Formats: sequence, structure tokens, C-alpha cells
Amino acid sequence: MRTGYIVIGLVCIVILTWVWKMINWLWFNPRKLEKLLRKQGLKGNSYKFLYGDIKETFKMRSEAREKPIPFTNDYVSRILPFLHQHVHKYGENCWTWLGPVPIINIAEPELIRDALNRMNEFQKAKLNPLVGLLVPGLVGYEGEKWAKHRKLINPAFHTEKLKLMLPAFRDSSIDMVKEWEKIVSETGSSEVDVWPHLITLSADVISRAAFGSSYKEGRRIFELLKEQTQITLRLFQSVYIPGWRFVPTKTNRRMKEMNSAIQNLLTEIIDKRKKAMEAGESPKDDLLGILMDSNFKASQSIGSQKQQQAMSFQDMIDECKLFYFAGQETTSVLLVWTMILLSKHQDWQTRAREEVLATFGTNQPDLEGLNRLKIVTTILYEVLRLYPPVVTTSRRIYQGDMKLGNIVVPRGAMVSLSIINTHHDPRLWGDDANEFKPDRFSEGIAKATKGNISFFPFGWGPRICIGQNFAIAEAKMAVSIILQRFSFELSPSYTHAPTTVITLQPQHGAHLILHRLPSCD
Repeated sequence: MRTGYIVIGLVCIVILTWVWKMINWLWFNPRKLEKLLRKQGLKGNSYKFLYGDIKETFKMRSEAREKPIPFTNDYVSRILPFLHQHVHKYGENCWTWLGPVPIINIAEPELIRDALNRMNEFQKAKLNPLVGLLVPGLVGYEGEKWAKHRKLINPAFHTEKLKLMLPAFRDSSIDMVKEWEKIVSETGSSEVDVWPHLITLSADVISRAAFGSSYKEGRRIFELLKEQTQITLRLFQSVYIPGWRFVPTKTNRRMKEMNSAIQNLLTEIIDKRKKAMEAGESPKDDLLGILMDSNFKASQSIGSQKQQQAMSFQDMIDECKLFYFAGQETTSVLLVWTMILLSKHQDWQTRAREEVLATFGTNQPDLEGLNRLKIVTTILYEVLRLYPPVVTTSRRIYQGDMKLGNIVVPRGAMVSLSIINTHHDPRLWGDDANEFKPDRFSEGIAKATKGNISFFPFGWGPRICIGQNFAIAEAKMAVSIILQRFSFELSPSYTHAPTTVITLQPQHGAHLILHRLPSCD
């Protein structure tokens, strides 16, 4: 009997401890954080139990998505309506609530620079472990593991390696324009929603450049990633309760099933490559081959650090999944907004085409020529400024209170570094901040930003996106091949409706009228 009472007592203690932790996490700690923020003169809504501002945020976003807008580059109020309203009500350095976690909006370039440079103090937020299934790998690591992976992956993105991947960029782009040529073959022009074609293009590029395969072979992986993205968006609309991922709900089961299926597909790819290398084949010149070669060399290190210097097999799978997701999303978004803006601004489309034809004629573009494309480069930078693929990035404090300028960010709070608001800030870019003016970048990024952190579509500091040169090179290749063969304009059926689905996308597609150029007949 006595043993039974002891067991019951221990169970009660465990339950009461858990209940107390939940109450503290969901009520007392948020109230304490709110008091600390108000004491500094910051403003925001009072905390609402469990949800904070989540319900209102997604209600306003849902309402905004129901209404297209006139063609304008001033669209922040459509994609971030709650924050936009909040800033006008409380000022720039206000806070919002993501469940029980306060998020301080940071607008000053110097504070953004400081936060992004202090990567050990301002770390990537980890709010829901299930979200990590969609975007694993380097992007979510901290400390020594991040440094190790970054070092091993770096060789795959060196300029000389990008040159080896250029055929993948070219072949995928040519395949896409051939599809367009079939569509317009009878009349020479036709309306096309180019958005799904550009998604396929970037997916095909990452499959070929990363794994030596084509989109058709990797189609199942992309289908699963798309479904995972949709589930992740739903997860963002709710508060994650610690331990909830272990509850066998329909969402949890499906998320894990998809993750397992992707891992199995990637395992087959890596295993096949590994066996070939063990049989004496040289590593292939794609991202996976370069990564495996880099990892193999690290594993041959002599001494006790041998195991620490190389990635595990699971690490390899995670990095491959990140290649698939990030490589496909970023470039397709950049390309679609580039085509939309060049459709709207025919003068810049003409200038870009003249530069491409003067550089390559009708020949296939090469890396040396792509590097000389000044007008195309300024256009891509201006598109990234006005329509950055990721509109905001955030960091969380885990190791104690941290000072950021005059703001003391308490442990447990987050800071939001708004890329979109900074890119559109008239104080940084002038009264024409919302206008499409690629000439801003005619003398380079440093001159355009006047040394401020006012342009960071790929992040900043030590954690700046490792694949940015890959994305820009791919975009230059695709734009060049498109301009060699087509002119294009907005269709009357085009609906301007920027929206965020992890990345910034055209909600209703990109309906353009493509005209085949006479020189291509």
C-alpha cells in the first residue's frame, strides 16, 4: 500500500509541476515581460491569454487576401495588415504577441545590423518543432554545429563551382521557353500564367544542380514539400504547447509521414551516390557531389575530432532537403516579380533586352557574360528591394536579457527585423521608395544604401544566405534566355495581389501576354 501511495504522490507532483509550468508560461511570464517592455516606453496590446494577437493577425490577413489591390508597390498593408495598423497606432518600436511571446518590431538600420551580427545572442526562434521538419539543416542551427555545417557546405557555392552548374541553369531555362514557344506557335502571342512555369523551372534547376536529376525525377519530393508548406502555415496560426508534437493528431501524423517519405527519397539518392564514390567514381560536380566530397575529406581528419568535423547521414539528408526547399522558393519568387515588373515597365524591359542581345546575341549565355550584365543586375536588385522573397526575419533571446540600442530585450522575447518595411522606408530610400527605379543600384549596393542596412533580401552578417550567388546567377540566366526569345506585357486578366505563403508570391498567378520575337522565327 505504502508503495502505491508513493507512486500516486510522485504522479501528483509531476502533474502539479507541469500545470504550474504551463500557468507560468501562458500567464505569469507574459505579464512580466509586458511590464518590462512598458517600463521602457515601448507600446503594444495587452496580453490575451494563450493566443495573444494571433487570432486578430490572421483574421486581418484573411480579410486582406479577399481583396486585390490596384497595381502598386506599396502593398505592405495587404500582406502585414495587423503589424501595419499596429505601427501606425503605437509607433515603430512597438510589440505584438505571438501567443505568449512578445515580438518587438525593430526598424532602425543600426539595430538591425547589431542583431544580425550578434548571432550567438540573437538566435533563430524555435517555436514549433514540427515547423523544423519543413526547413531543417543549416538555417536552423546555432553555435558549433552551424559553424561546422557552414564550413562543409561553403565549397559548393564558390564561384568556380557555380560555373559548373551553369549548364543546369541554361538547360532548365531553355526547356521552359520551348514550352512557351509551343503555346504561342500558332499566333505568335498568347496569354500565359507564367507563375507555375517559373516554379517548375526553379524546381528543375535545383534538382539538376543539386542532385544531377530533373524535376520529373524529383517531382514527388516537391509535391510533399508543397503539402508540408500548407500544413506549416496552419501551424503558424496556433500556439504550440510543449510536447504536443508527440500527440498522434491527424496533422502531426501527416507531417511526420511526409517527412519520412522525403527522407526515404533523399536517402535513396544519397545512398546511390555514396556507393558510386566507394566504388571509385569521382564526385559529381553538383551540390550533392561537392557536399559529399567536402564531408568525406572532413571525415578523414586525424585525431579525436574526426567525428565532430563531418556530418552524420541524417545531417546530409537535412541539408539536401534544405537545398530543395530554399533553392526552389527563392528564385521562382524573384523571377515572377521580375517578369511582372518588366511587364509593367516596358522601357526597362527594352533596356534589359538590348543589353542581353549586345552581350550574347542569340547565343547561349555564359558566366562571363552574365557577370557583365549591369542593367539586368540593377533590375534584379530593385525587384529584391520591392518584393523580397522573405518579408521579415526574427530572432529570439534565450540566454538572458540583451541590450539592443536603448532597448533591453528580455529573455524569452523576440525581435522582428522587417525586411519589407526597411526596403520601402522613404527615410532610407527617398520619397520615391515605392517606385521601380533600378538606377538606384547603378553604382552598386553600397552606394545605393549609403552604408546603411537598408537592403538585406538574403539576410545579413555571419548568417547571410549561403545560396545568394546561386540564386542571382540562376535568375540572370533565366531572364537572359527569356528576353532573347520573348517580349511580354501584363494581361488584362492580371490581378495584383501580393501575399505571403512562407515566401512573397502572386496570390492569383502572373497572367502575362507573351510575344515571340521575330528574330527567333
